[in-house]
Amino acid sequence: MVNINLEVSGMHLENILSQKEFLPNEPVKKDIWLSPKFTAALVCLESGLEIEPHPEPYSVFFLVLEGRGIITNGADSIELGPMGSITVEAGEMRGIKSLERLTLLGIHDPH
Repeated sequence: MVNINLEVSGMHLENILSQKEFLPNEPVKKDIWLSPKFTAALVCLESGLEIEPHPEPYSVFFLVLEGRGIITNGADSIELGPMGSITVEAGEMRGIKSLERLTLLGIHDPH
């Protein structure tokens, strides 16, 4: 298990994983930080669930916190496990397929 607790200028931020939530038939996305410069979201998928590859108008950085999955990056698909990361450029196809219960952190442009 990855514990992510931060101390920033005296401000304590909660463990990101304490916000994870899973639904049996659909992915769960929770925005955990919104700013004019970027958005950070927690994405949770039960084993076997998939977000079909699709284009988005923003770049994104994905970091796997728990579990294993296949991430589509343009024409490529890459299997990642805990602490594995990948970037996808704006306009490129992106998708997520969970091989086991999967929790990712996604950080993207504010578009």
